[in-house]
Amino acid sequence: MQAGWIEAPHGKLSLGSFVLESGAAIDDFSMSWAVHGDMQDESLPVAVALCAIGSVHHRLDFLIGPDRALDPRHFRIIAIDAIGNGLASSPSNSERQAGMLFPRFTIRDMVRSQKLLLDALGVREVEVVAGASMGGMQALQWGVEYPAVVRKIVALTPMAKTAPWAAAINEAARQSLLGRLSASNAGVQGTHPPDIWDGWVPIMQLLAMRTPSQLAGEFRDGPACLAWIRQRTAWWREQRFDPVDWIYQSWAYDAHDVGATPGFDGDTARALASIRARTLIAAPQLDLYNPAECASAAAKHIPQCELHQIESDWGHLMASSADEQAARALNEIIGRFLQS
Repeated sequence: MQAGWIEAPHGKLSLGSFVLESGAAIDDFSMSWAVHGDMQDESLPVAVALCAIGSVHHRLDFLIGPDRALDPRHFRIIAIDAIGNGLASSPSNSERQAGMLFPRFTIRDMVRSQKLLLDALGVREVEVVAGASMGGMQALQWGVEYPAVVRKIVALTPMAKTAPWAAAINEAARQSLLGRLSASNAGVQGTHPPDIWDGWVPIMQLLAMRTPSQLAGEFRDGPACLAWIRQRTAWWREQRFDPVDWIYQSWAYDAHDVGATPGFDGDTARALASIRARTLIAAPQLDLYNPAECASAAAKHIPQCELHQIESDWGHLMASSADEQAARALNEIIGRFLQS
């Protein structure tokens, strides 16, 4: 357990063969999720919490709890693991399609699998779908894909269509992993070289996630920052997240565009305009992973949308527990939105 994570009951469901939008299939497909609140109390509306790239169902724990935006006393909260995160079906845990044998999937495949899980749990209507980063991208896809199911959307630091900048960041990080992987061990837990994360950590956990002003405030000089990178790399290695899982999720990230949803012929604006759910989008002034202008561009096309710029030096990590002030502001803003 990491600091700030909330213990919650877990579930796992096998769904057989899951056919992807590419026509390929994931064998022995399974979903994983955690529940906050009383799932038996059907008087409570359902909230779905989605996870970001390289994260698990704890991603929105900073919004979950008594007197927070997602209060288990007022919602039945289902925090769903995305395909490829090591808990749902992934390259690292597949027996028949391990490692690079795993078929590539999309963010739409993630959302379709989440809908199948809710169907299996007997959930027909969702009060709110919420997510940050790739979770926010999934949340917008939910609004396009299932407009009759979702009443509200909360999308933090999202993109409706992946920006070239974000794809370039992913490619730099991906190449840092691929250059250290061999075909013989890719996707097999425990066989990766010890330096597998050495290039990835400074790219993804510092340069893409934060801002120059935040680093200047935290580190007294360059050597202090480099020492943090070494410590963070050791910490991340201990988390045992699989690099091939991240590579696969990054491919899905790069390819995303809500306009590619069947029926919209690649028209991102028209897809966003089809969203019926009341929507809240929030982003910082500067985001060096998902450019903040992507959030504002998406908001312009969604009929019932609130756009909030959150004051934060933390960049992409604004939508997390890293920035305590931003976390408090988001809980207040989202709480008011959900109560209205």
